Amino acid sequence: MQPSGVPAGGPAVELVGRRDELAILDRLVDAVRAGASRALVVRGEPGVGKTALLEYVARSAAQCRIARTAGVQAEMELAFAGVHQLCLPMLDRLERLPTPQRSALSTAFGMTAGPAPDRFLVGLAVLNILSDVAEERPLLCLVDDEQWLDRASAQVLAFVARRLGAESVGLVFAASEPSEALAGLSTLVVRGLRTVEARVLLDAVSTGPLDPRVRDQIVAETRGNPLALLEVPHGLTAEELAGGFGLPGAVRLSADIEATFRARIDALPDRARRLLLLAAAESTGDSALLWRAADRLGIGPEAATPAVEADLAAFTTRVRFRHPLVRSAAYRSGSLRDRQQAHRALAEVTDPQLDPDRRAWHRAHAASGPDDDVAAELARSAGRAQARGGVGAAAAFLARAATLTVDPAQRAERALGAAAAKIQAGAFDGALDLLAMAETESLSDFQRARAEVLRARLAFVSSRGSAAAPLLLQAAQRLESIDIAESRATYLDAMLAAMFAGRLAVGASVLEVARAAASAPRPHGAPGPPDLLLDWLTTHYNEGYVLAVPALRSALAAFDDDMPAAEQLRLALFAATAAYSAWDDERLHLLTRRYVELARATGAITDVPVALSAHGVALLFEGDLLGAAAVVEELQAAQDATGSSLAPYAALGLAALRGERDKTSALIESTVREVTTRGEGNGISVARWAESVLYNGIGDYRKALDAAQLAAAFAPELAATNWALVELVEAAVRGGASEVAAAALSRLGEMTGASGTEWALGVGARSRALLSAGATAEHLYRESIVRLDRTRMRAELARAHLVYGEWLRRERRRTDARGQLRTAHDLFAAMGMTAFAERARRELNATGDTMRKSAHAVDDKQLTAQEAQVARLARAGMSNPEIGARLFISARTVQYHLSKVFAKLGISSRGQLDRALPAEQAG
Repeated sequence: MQPSGVPAGGPAVELVGRRDELAILDRLVDAVRAGASRALVVRGEPGVGKTALLEYVARSAAQCRIARTAGVQAEMELAFAGVHQLCLPMLDRLERLPTPQRSALSTAFGMTAGPAPDRFLVGLAVLNILSDVAEERPLLCLVDDEQWLDRASAQVLAFVARRLGAESVGLVFAASEPSEALAGLSTLVVRGLRTVEARVLLDAVSTGPLDPRVRDQIVAETRGNPLALLEVPHGLTAEELAGGFGLPGAVRLSADIEATFRARIDALPDRARRLLLLAAAESTGDSALLWRAADRLGIGPEAATPAVEADLAAFTTRVRFRHPLVRSAAYRSGSLRDRQQAHRALAEVTDPQLDPDRRAWHRAHAASGPDDDVAAELARSAGRAQARGGVGAAAAFLARAATLTVDPAQRAERALGAAAAKIQAGAFDGALDLLAMAETESLSDFQRARAEVLRARLAFVSSRGSAAAPLLLQAAQRLESIDIAESRATYLDAMLAAMFAGRLAVGASVLEVARAAASAPRPHGAPGPPDLLLDWLTTHYNEGYVLAVPALRSALAAFDDDMPAAEQLRLALFAATAAYSAWDDERLHLLTRRYVELARATGAITDVPVALSAHGVALLFEGDLLGAAAVVEELQAAQDATGSSLAPYAALGLAALRGERDKTSALIESTVREVTTRGEGNGISVARWAESVLYNGIGDYRKALDAAQLAAAFAPELAATNWALVELVEAAVRGGASEVAAAALSRLGEMTGASGTEWALGVGARSRALLSAGATAEHLYRESIVRLDRTRMRAELARAHLVYGEWLRRERRRTDARGQLRTAHDLFAAMGMTAFAERARRELNATGDTMRKSAHAVDDKQLTAQEAQVARLARAGMSNPEIGARLFISARTVQYHLSKVFAKLGISSRGQLDRALPAEQAG
């Protein structure tokens, strides 16, 4: 019988009290053997038996290949260390990967030099390597102590776990406190043994008679923790176990297993204890390296014997501690001087060419005080980590470098650099600590301004709320006399932060920022794209939309020329906002698509969700709801991978245009609650715009009117105001609020007339027609249709046909009405705008043209959302790896979906997709 909680050895045996847990693991293994993929998080307190359950999986998974990795506290700052350990035996498959994925993975693992790899590409590369291995034999990946994995590895493996499909791959994580990256994955919570089973285990490991009352006390106070049940008896005498005096007071029974291990380590001979400390500091388990370092400390091989006899560690080809808590206890057992000596010895025997970063890390822990030489080495390690995309590692190296730097100015500079890296890595608390450290020094004016910018950016990226704009405004003003270009760039950031804060701004509204930016010093020489964008925004907010149109056109034109990728990426969200404001449908499509491509290509992980959101909303106006749905799904994968939070703008619009009342309402409620908490007023406007779209589609114009008025209430908001005014005019006209409609039309007409694009003029004509009568109304309806037909905006075009058809029916021109309403209905149905299609159907029925309600029942010939996405991309000529890269799934899962598509559509090849794919799936 195998005690639960102890890494097992020998043949497979039953674990005490784990029947339910083993059944779940057996089902996972069976599914993987059968060709499916599964991911599971095994969660429980230290010592509860998570490692033993992983060992059970390894033993019971006959015919499966096993791959392992484990988190180690000492390696938490070394980017991709955990995933590298997992993939190392499989790197012979590297050449089979698509070039971008191969380059990203080899750079992440330090095998080649190159730009910082896109974290998504690294994740896809790992997913495809695992899938490729599983082609030959089902694969089970076991990840122990996930809570101690480096951040990059945790994110990559969590990404892989969420994208598993039909690869025959299983991923089982064990963690006492799983990282945020695993949130939402299926979880098996492992608790202490029940009383009866705990007694059985305790009796099985006791070497002498055990008094029932003592046994029950041990079971109660250990809460059934298996490792505690095994360790506690080591601290009790035979008399105490048999019920002798002194048990309650002499020995404190608790679940603090590490303290128990610490006591056993302290009882070892000095050299055995120091050897364990050295092994704990050397996280790779490299025996050869360990013994070289031990030799420098005068510790010979005989020192291992007491530690092995005490069942604390094994010293074979690799060093393995009995339990991670033994490693922790061993490291803590030494004094600070002991630990420094251990790290110094390890640094001396670590090859500076093959493993310079680990050597630098050991040297840093060996330092007893400031040391510029070590600090410089850490700074070089930070540069290498940054190049591999290990932002967290770079931040850790720079933070340690800062503490070891002698010169105050250089110390502050390194602390600021570490804070910037911490922000990029999402370690916001650490960034605040480093900023505080930098600000204790005598900073230069430029450094002081830089610190303010970092504080502001920290506030913005962590919540996109109202706290960032005042800080950025203050920093921009400080920089005016130091660096004009940097000052204007910071003003631009302040504008973006204030625009997100919108109606919830506190301390620096968008109008206040615009006034300050307008009086700031002008750039030297010809203005660049950032200057043109800032000029447009300041003119817009200070003088109004009409007077800002020339500056708006100049800013957009700057993006028609070649521009460095880094600058394009930094300005992409501004450019997309400008295209919305200009009602420029072609540039909007191009700029938002380019934003997504740039974010992926440059590895700007934090930009990917924002870019996808911007492009998804553009696709909604184009009527490409299927494409928008694919973007929303991809956006969710991106947010899962990055851990970012962003108001679900695209998902809100998609649900509203589809007429999904319950889903839209739930999204609106959660969005308004969240954005109000963090001060993101723009999120309120978009949520209420989506609500007005939903109810205009359903035909509940009173609710649409209320929502649209809320959405349009804050005039300074850019794109959201444009969208909301269009909905407000229609809802007010249909709801009988003629004065509200006229006021909204006045605001809208000023913008659409000044813009002059076909999209703007088409929407403007449609809105004016709603308030007009007779020949004027008909002329405007026809003008709207003609103009919108020249744009990409098919959703707007369909709505123009709808309102024209409704007007014709009220004019009793039923035949003419039927033609417009049928066109509207067919367009809506093809796009998936179900509520608007139903509104058109009701109007058609009112003309006497009976059209049955569209059926929404899903039969076995219809495609699922993911099958439709795969089919659509295959129809466009993309290969399986290309489709996998787009949808964040493996090439094997793409083929699995295609096989189901072929079966449902009754075809046998990609070439037949063009004729067989239903129109609503073809987009």
